[in-house]
Amino acid sequence: MVKVLIVDDSAVDRRLAGGLLQRDGGITIAFAEDGLDAIAKIEAGEPDLVVTDLQMPRMDGLKLVTAMRLHHADVPVILMTAHGSEETAVEALAEGAASYVSKAQLADRLYETVRNVLAMASMDRSYERLIECSTKAEFVFYLESDPTLIDPLVDLVQQIVVSMGICDAPGRLRVGVALEQAVLNAMVRGNLEISFDQSSEWREHKTGSIDLERLQQRRSQSPYRDRKVYVHAKITRDEARFVVRDEGPGFDVAIAERATDAKALEKHSGRGLVLMHHFMDEVRFNETGNEVTMVKRRGSSPKHAGRPT
Repeated sequence: MVKVLIVDDSAVDRRLAGGLLQRDGGITIAFAEDGLDAIAKIEAGEPDLVVTDLQMPRMDGLKLVTAMRLHHADVPVILMTAHGSEETAVEALAEGAASYVSKAQLADRLYETVRNVLAMASMDRSYERLIECSTKAEFVFYLESDPTLIDPLVDLVQQIVVSMGICDAPGRLRVGVALEQAVLNAMVRGNLEISFDQSSEWREHKTGSIDLERLQQRRSQSPYRDRKVYVHAKITRDEARFVVRDEGPGFDVAIAERATDAKALEKHSGRGLVLMHHFMDEVRFNETGNEVTMVKRRGSSPKHAGRPT
């Protein structure tokens, strides 16, 4: 049974978030009223994941994220952001938060975000000792625009970056989220040309509400059916470098370059770009916008992760 701790000074918001997660019989919910209350309950027994508001008395969400990284680094933290808290959310992502969900979109996004982060946190360690003996890992994939291929790819990368010492457990999770978002964008936004404006109709593949039949129909049509996503990963003892390229028409690179600050968090459609920028040390796009290169350096501080290059 998975235990999730929800932290919010509003009893109404705590009940709302808890109700959205309790539809899954495999999740048990605990509650805390602020950061100090959360720390006390975490020290009494670590949860598998923390979902926290940002603006709270005594200890706010940003300070809670910092404390979690110092003393409970294996427990991922998801932020709940309200309008006006975007600046703090940016700082919290830099401090080590695993993801964020706008309070305006809790009903649509909270459950899938929690399940997604939990899945990434439970990495299979069966090959860890073998990977520790390697000095470099490099592979190239040409993927169909099928989101079900993303999880195995992310699992493989997460095992390698941890075993080769690029990052710790929270860093592994952040690398996985960034790669997932890059490949998902390449498939859905790039190859299938499903625009940000259609995001209310075409949700991310793990929300449980995506119309899989319509997605499959899109993939069967010309020119989308012949397009592939190129993924090149090169991981050494010093850094992990990823190149993700789609075969779509590209997009305005200026949009991606702006998805780095608090204003970007206010726009739900650019969520993946925000996470990529804040979870990697370098993120850069080619001129046409159909290729992204992301770099994570060994032991880099979250404070510097995701700054625009």
